Amino acid sequence: MSVPENLPACPVETTLTLIGDKWKVLILRDLMPGTKRFGELKKSIGSVSQKVLTAQLRDMENKGLVHREVYAEVPPRVEYSLTELGMSLKPILDAMQSWGENYKAMSA
Repeated sequence: MSVPENLPACPVETTLTLIGDKWKVLILRDLMPGTKRFGELKKSIGSVSQKVLTAQLRDMENKGLVHREVYAEVPPRVEYSLTELGMSLKPILDAMQSWGENYKAMSA
């Protein structure tokens, strides 16, 4: 994992730099329970294109949040899982889920 030298001074902005994209948060959500193959991720996330999902996964892998495992099989099998650093985002996602549930309840 390479830590970018040009991270913002603000910790909140740093977090947003790493996971601020809509698709990245959904990838994290869907990998929290465990390992998934690319097709499973694409199906669970929904309307994301293959190109965008691939780019997001690569970026998250480069930032140390996601682990990509390629198996030497025919056809090749690729699985994605969260690294320890990626799993450390669980309290943030839990808080986002709780806040979203409360907001929906108040808006009803």
